[in-house]
This record gives sequence, structure tokens and C-alpha cells, in this order.
Amino acid sequence: FYIPKPFVVSAIFQKCGIENANGRIYPEEVLKREIEKFQKRIAERTAIGELNHPEQPIIDLERVAIIVTEVHWEGHTVIGKAEIPVSEGYRKFGVCSCKADEAANLLMNNILIGVSSRGLGTVSNTYGKTIVNDDYELVCFDVVSEPSTPGAYIKHDEEQLKQYVETQVKEGEMLTDKLKYFSNLL
Repeated sequence: FYIPKPFVVSAIFQKCGIENANGRIYPEEVLKREIEKFQKRIAERTAIGELNHPEQPIIDLERVAIIVTEVHWEGHTVIGKAEIPVSEGYRKFGVCSCKADEAANLLMNNILIGVSSRGLGTVSNTYGKTIVNDDYELVCFDVVSEPSTPGAYIKHDEEQLKQYVETQVKEGEMLTDKLKYFSNLL
């Protein structure tokens, strides 16, 4: 079988103003700030993530499965590219010896996997909605089986992700905008 070198994939990384499967909503200003800060880590090649979310916020180098190489905004969606840093043993013999090999093996077998952000911060309950607060800090993006962000899947190219991009959300239609509006009325 053929393993591309580098093994580059595309992914939906996060969305703002849209409730995720964990019931959280990331406000646009919070997520834009954190993605801007994340650009430095991308440039330094330290934007690494693990296979599955661990219990702790520190990235375990023995579990690295992904290196984010580029992110940009399309509407309210963070989309971009990542590298799966497969070992030479996997490349030459198909032997999985690290978490990146396991992630690559899942993708090579057409198993749908995704990404999920890992971060630190608090949330507030506003009108029954869980809003991520301004103290949120993005740690990384991990490879997961069930991403909480709608459509946050890994594909071979960005074209395959277009169906998951939230570009139709107009100003004032985002949940965070509606919640701010109602808060101002009180």
C-alpha cells in the first residue's frame, strides 16, 4: 500500500456560535482570539495533538497523532490541514508503532475519524445555553472517534469538507448573538 509522505489531511477544527454535541457554544471573539494565538504554534510546528482526549491538559509526546499545519476561517468554521506523522515502520512495513500510525491506519481503512479541541476555561449558563467564557485557552486539537463539533471530520482534501462548513449562518442568527440581544433587553 502507499502511504503519502508527508501524510497530509484536511479537517474541520472548530465552529463558533453553534452549539456542539457537548452542549457548549464557543463565542466568535473567544475562538478567533485563540485561533490567532494558535498560529504561532503552527509556525513553530508545536501545534500537536493526541489520539483521543486524555484526562490532563498536558500533551503527552508518546501519544502524538497529529500536527496542525494550517488553519483559516470559512464563515463561522475553522478549517485547515494537518500532518499525520507516521513512523518509517508503518510506511515501510505497515507496522503500527505509535499513535500517529494508528490514526493513519484508521484513515487508510476509510474509517471516519475527527478532531476535537482541548482547552481550559470556564463556562456560563445563559438562558439554558452553555457558553464558553473569555478565560478559555486552546491547548490543542486531538484526533477522536466522535467529534463534538458538528462535522469536525478528517478527510483527504478540503473539497470533501465543504458540506460541513457553516457559511450560511448570518450575523444575528448565531446563538451567541441572540443571547447577547436578550441579555441587553434585561
